[in-house]
Amino acid sequence: MDLGRRARAAAKDLARLSTEQKNKGLLAMADELVAGESALLAANAEDVAHAQAAGLSSAMIDRLTLNPKRIDAMAEGVRQVAALPDPVGETIKEWTRPNGLRIRKVRVPIGVVGIIYESRPNVTSDAAVLCTKTGNATILRGGSESIRSNLAIAAALSGGASRAGLPEDAILLVPTTDREAVKLMAGMDRYIDMIVPRGGHTLIEAVVSAARMPVIKHYHGVCMVYVDKDADLAMAEKIVVNAKTQRPGVCNAIESVLVHSEVAGRFFETAGKALLEKGVELRGDERVCALLGDKARPATEEDWSTEFLDLILAARVVNSPGEAIAHIERYGSHHSDCVVTSNEAVAEQFLNEVDSATVYWNASTRFTDGGEFGFGAEIGISTDKLHARGPMALEELTTYKYQIRGEGQVRG
Repeated sequence: MDLGRRARAAAKDLARLSTEQKNKGLLAMADELVAGESALLAANAEDVAHAQAAGLSSAMIDRLTLNPKRIDAMAEGVRQVAALPDPVGETIKEWTRPNGLRIRKVRVPIGVVGIIYESRPNVTSDAAVLCTKTGNATILRGGSESIRSNLAIAAALSGGASRAGLPEDAILLVPTTDREAVKLMAGMDRYIDMIVPRGGHTLIEAVVSAARMPVIKHYHGVCMVYVDKDADLAMAEKIVVNAKTQRPGVCNAIESVLVHSEVAGRFFETAGKALLEKGVELRGDERVCALLGDKARPATEEDWSTEFLDLILAARVVNSPGEAIAHIERYGSHHSDCVVTSNEAVAEQFLNEVDSATVYWNASTRFTDGGEFGFGAEIGISTDKLHARGPMALEELTTYKYQIRGEGQVRG
């Protein structure tokens, strides 16, 4: 509860700051991350060593690992957020009523945002800087596998923020990995206005079932690519290989590929080989297995809806765009899905009918990312529909209020 009280007080102070003051703090935070590189790498090396000893997959260890390039990217993300327009104070809409009342709908901070997450230590930075820019205090609770990295990153960010005159308690990290801390945060509706869980199914369900405040779920990503009969197959191969293998342990990597029956043979002849060369295990339906022989193992019903987060790809042959869309609706997670085709009508059907937060035509799902969308960073990728969907960044960390100006009007 002490963290909640401190964060609530800091949120009030943050909300009063100008854009210039917040940006000054953000730039100081970026400088502190770069200056503290050695400490961050040392803390992260301990986390990675413990993860390897615990037998975590290579994809999960990749999510956890920091290196100089990733720290520089983290700092650059902070600077990008500082350079973006501040949504706080923006007039969304204004109008005047016949009685002369002037009504204005204005963006304001949410207040205190709680973030509960696993594995990726860069979330500590992304969440903290986006909340700071929007005048929100944040309480962060990372996973046990990244606790040392998170503590080091939070210390650097807090140090930079304080040095620039921002409230000392604007960024608070829960220093324990005790699971009871999750339940405690979920019950702190007197202090936390919104909570965002990022992690596995068990974590998210635990937060949703216990939360006494609004929850925005960064749910699992069962992302898919549909290769249409009118696809450029070289392009399709490039997209599928990138979306599966560039970073297989992240939520916007694909877990299934659906291929039209008219091009399945040609596609799997080359793309199947390219995927296997990248170490991908293919799990196919009967027609895929017939095409690939012992290079693919039979897929189970569970495989179609599994977020592997690893070099595993489920593959199915379909007979039409409608069949692909139906498969995505049944087995997908409404995160990110793609169609590869040169047929504009098919593309528009896919873009309009696939009910996912982000829907692509001829591009890798790996672009579902706050930085790639030009947001600088993200709190998470919401698969909910209210109040945020897709990469959550600055606008999604605001709410609004109505300001009404009158000249003595009373209601008759």
